[in-house]
Amino acid sequence: MQVISMKAPTPDRDAAFDTYADDYEAALNQGIGLSGEGKDYFARGRILFLQRRLRALGVIPRSILDYGCGTGSATPYFKEILKLDKLAGVDLSSKSIEVAEKTYGPLGAIFHTLEAYVPDASFDLAFCNGVFHHISLGQRLDAARYVYNSLRPGGLFAFWENNPWNPGTRMVMSRIPFDHDAIKFSPPAAKRLLHEAGFEVLRTDFLFIFPRFLGVFRAIEPALSRLPMGAQYQVLCRRV
Repeated sequence: MQVISMKAPTPDRDAAFDTYADDYEAALNQGIGLSGEGKDYFARGRILFLQRRLRALGVIPRSILDYGCGTGSATPYFKEILKLDKLAGVDLSSKSIEVAEKTYGPLGAIFHTLEAYVPDASFDLAFCNGVFHHISLGQRLDAARYVYNSLRPGGLFAFWENNPWNPGTRMVMSRIPFDHDAIKFSPPAAKRLLHEAGFEVLRTDFLFIFPRFLGVFRAIEPALSRLPMGAQYQVLCRRV
């Protein structure tokens, strides 16, 4: 499928995320604190899980685009776990990009606003987490195509979203200030969107089933990843 849209999507929530750029972690923890964990537990867990999936495919990416990178907080985990040579983040919030550049620019990461970066089909891997529920329904296809056009042919997209089928997820999102106007995104809807954007969907997995007080069971979570139980899900797909 030939994708011709190169326009950066312009979601409506940039001002809200500018507001939270300096205290994003505190706002996020109002919700995820219910799990007994902080944001770093989930950030690291997502990338470790992605690493396992990449190894199973025999894929060793050297570059990544973090779509909707916010303040860049996933950057250290990309460096530590995936050992990437090139890291770039894009986000609609210019204030968040300023914070990301100041905090993680010294690690060699590069950050751009969505409008400043022009997709160039150069990345091996793209990643997003909890971004698309902040994008209006009419703009989601453009957003997915923006990512598609950023990847080289055969490049992979790790699409992470909150699982609306999980009651705990809905409770967490209700407590996070910047999620109050979120438009929840189911796994089947995500797969349809990614397919329409031109991606080949490889698999869907669910993660983060057990809160901290049931942490003894977390070792079996990878074996349960095909069941729609986890607080988040990953759709792994490929640019064809």
